[in-house]
Amino acid sequence: MCDGYETYALILTAGVTLQQLLPLETRTAIPFYAGFTIAVTLLGWGFGGVAGGILADYIGRKRTLIYSILAYSFITGCTALAWDWPSFVALRFIVGLALGAEWGTGTSMVAEMWPAEHRGKGAGLMQCGLGIGFFCASGIWFFISAMGPSAWRWMYVIGVLPALATWWIRRGLVESDKWMESDRRRRAVTAAQNRGEHLDEASRQLARFTLVDLFANPRTRRLTIIALMMSTTTTLAWWGISSWVPAYISSVAANEGLLGARWASLAGMCYNIGAICGYIGLGFSADRWGRKPVTVAWFALALVLTPVLFLWTHDLTLLLLVSGINGVFSLGQYTWCPTWLPEVYPTRMRATAVGFCFNAPRFIAFLGPLVAGTLITYFGGYGRAAVIVSMIYILGLAAAPFFPETRGKMLPD
Repeated sequence: MCDGYETYALILTAGVTLQQLLPLETRTAIPFYAGFTIAVTLLGWGFGGVAGGILADYIGRKRTLIYSILAYSFITGCTALAWDWPSFVALRFIVGLALGAEWGTGTSMVAEMWPAEHRGKGAGLMQCGLGIGFFCASGIWFFISAMGPSAWRWMYVIGVLPALATWWIRRGLVESDKWMESDRRRRAVTAAQNRGEHLDEASRQLARFTLVDLFANPRTRRLTIIALMMSTTTTLAWWGISSWVPAYISSVAANEGLLGARWASLAGMCYNIGAICGYIGLGFSADRWGRKPVTVAWFALALVLTPVLFLWTHDLTLLLLVSGINGVFSLGQYTWCPTWLPEVYPTRMRATAVGFCFNAPRFIAFLGPLVAGTLITYFGGYGRAAVIVSMIYILGLAAAPFFPETRGKMLPD
């Protein structure tokens, strides 16, 4: 939930923030600077996600989770003190590093601690926290956006609160048994290697650096390529299309003489109510009908609903309804990642693999916010641009059938 708040707070407040932080002569280029700021955050998220996954495989899920939450909470609070645009961007990059580290760690922990028949439900409930965080950010901004040009600073002050959760995590959350057993075996193999003993293939795999091991094994290498195709679909589609929803509805409202910021907040809340339903719905459906058919269905419906939202709906009230339905599938589809990814990788590399597959596409997606304005201008508005970018869903639809079905199966050791 907290990382959802941190992410959406930036999307909601970027324009207002830059009005205050940029020099007067550069304020006409706010869309570019806003896109650059979001892109840098995404880039940090990508690096942090890969590094955090590796860290979780070596020092444990619990410790990595605590460190990442403390880091992004503290730096988010510091963001409220940003004095110019470069300081704001630097702080958002560090926040991105910590946000990326948290997700893969939490995903591995949920997969290892929930029973096989309910693992999708656990992933859906975990992922819906992102939508709840988005919703909270939209609701809070709805009320405090009228406080003046410095209202954005309060959004980041509120972002310090997740640090309180680390007290409960430290005292109330146990470390994953699967990771502790894997770590025990890794330490034993490392000790044997240091003594110069001969290692069999299974032991050599444990001794390898996890990111190298991920690509050294032909099976996990093939799985990773397919997973990257699907993850790229979800990530590029959201940052390249769905993140436009508040701005699009805001522009429609402004054209009708209404307050765009308020309608952007309403759009964000409606979209994220749908997303919360989608997160949970995909997880529960995947436990009932399987990972493969449900993920394919979510990709297909997101593709179909994109023109419905951006081209064929013009009434503002109806736009809010359609944005909610779109959120079920375009943002709700993220649940396939924490449901399906951890189930195909062994414990020794699980967090590394999940962190890499989920976050590596951000090294491409960070370009989305940079070119969004150009795309929208080139295609003559949000509608055509969104439909063109939505073709990325075809990549996910082509890749998903080749990923192994894992419903109800035990996690590989």
